[in-house]
Amino acid sequence: MATLEGQDAGQSASAARRPAIVFIGFMGAGKTTSANAARAAGLEAIEADELLEGELGMPIAGFFGRRGEEEFRSLESAEVSQLLEDADGGVISLGGGAVCSEPVRGALGRHVVVWLQVSTEEAWRRVEGSNRPLAQDRARFEALHTEREPIYAELADAILPSGDEGMVGRALPALLGLRQLPSGTRMAWASSESGEYPVYVGEGLLAADWWPLEGQRFCVSDTTVSGLYAEAVKPLAGLVEVDPGERAKTLAEAERVLRELAQLGMSRADHLVALGGGVVGDLAGFCAATYQRGVEIVQVPSTLVAQVDSAYGGKTGVDLTEAKNYVGAYHLPSAVIADTGTLATLPAEELAPGFAEVLKTALIAGGRLWERVRALEEIDPGGIDDVIFACARTKLEIVAADERDSGLRAALNLGHTVGHAIEAASGYGRYRHGEAVGLGLLAALRLSGADELRDEVRNLMDRHHLPTRLDPGIEVEAVLAAAALDKKRTPDGIGFVLLARPGEPAIEQQVDPDDVRAAVEELR
Repeated sequence: MATLEGQDAGQSASAARRPAIVFIGFMGAGKTTSANAARAAGLEAIEADELLEGELGMPIAGFFGRRGEEEFRSLESAEVSQLLEDADGGVISLGGGAVCSEPVRGALGRHVVVWLQVSTEEAWRRVEGSNRPLAQDRARFEALHTEREPIYAELADAILPSGDEGMVGRALPALLGLRQLPSGTRMAWASSESGEYPVYVGEGLLAADWWPLEGQRFCVSDTTVSGLYAEAVKPLAGLVEVDPGERAKTLAEAERVLRELAQLGMSRADHLVALGGGVVGDLAGFCAATYQRGVEIVQVPSTLVAQVDSAYGGKTGVDLTEAKNYVGAYHLPSAVIADTGTLATLPAEELAPGFAEVLKTALIAGGRLWERVRALEEIDPGGIDDVIFACARTKLEIVAADERDSGLRAALNLGHTVGHAIEAASGYGRYRHGEAVGLGLLAALRLSGADELRDEVRNLMDRHHLPTRLDPGIEVEAVLAAAALDKKRTPDGIGFVLLARPGEPAIEQQVDPDDVRAAVEELR
């Protein structure tokens, strides 16, 4: 009986302890720098390797040389596991290999785990010539990096890309905020030339008593979504509603929204909330970019298309009759809150178009994401948080490398040249955006000569109830005319995104017009 009481007391004490922020990552990722940033912010920070060296009575490199890695890992596992069990708040920085221990991975469960990403090349540059025992041989170093990356990715509640020394300090408030959010929430720190912002993905985020920005909130939403979720983003100083659907993405509607915001008294000290799918996100983002020359915006995507793609990266805009997204601006959000629980209220006909954007992103990324997506039998709104987060990360990484669409970001247009043309040719009323993109993917894969992959993608689209044939009422000539107005055309013509194999997109590829015509005709 006494033993059981002791166990209960230990469990209660553990439950009462606050989670710590725990930094993990490969050699050279910046874990010591991160601990220093936490100290500068007034937090207690512990570096596990420093504690271990105190216990060992010598530097880790010296212990490796005398006793070997196996004995060190055994001692590290015991010490770090206990450190994590005893932790009550604060910040802990772990050695790069600590996560290879099963007890350590188990002890990380109650903490907020932050993965500091670093490429193999950058990590080697930072540690080459040091006395680190595992950084003496480049080939082994690269093999370790490849081996550990999936472990870091699986454990991470938050992911920070490689950046300058001040990044962790700037991200720290968002990392600390994770402790207030529902279990299972994951955060990615978006960083590109124009700025940085947190991206939160998880179920129940809108029910949390938490918001990423101070100040008054004004909201733009469509009449369907506002009825479902406007209460969840209150208090609001004002709400502007638009009709659902692509036809709300016009200059006339943007003017109406802007005028209503002015009449409601919104100032530059306030911020906008874009609550809805891709249309609302694009329209509200454009209004935020232009209202009083720019106000902050929080994107709250409520559809699968928006949660995997359109809410990130700062592209905003409206359509013209002649072509889609022809008027717009780059305007990064201050935060993205993707509550995956909102997908449960989407009808099946809205979920399916979202799968087309998932499919596009997986084809671009290749690797584990492609394997995960091609194995999906159906879209289960409660079981694809990992896919949504992986898609968001893929887009954020591409945008970080090319925010203003001068190169790599063009890869995200896979399937969109013909897809956008189909939308314009049909008057934005026949196909949802994702449905048109799916048809565009089939055309792009035919132009890529990837016939076997095209067949697989077509079968996946059939499985997920996406159209694979162009409506007979849509003229091929109208699609080709709309494609000729593609906003990324150059004097040399339209640069298509082609893809021979998953993970290997080729941008700015010139294609014979007769081949484009044949690919569109084949859709019929």
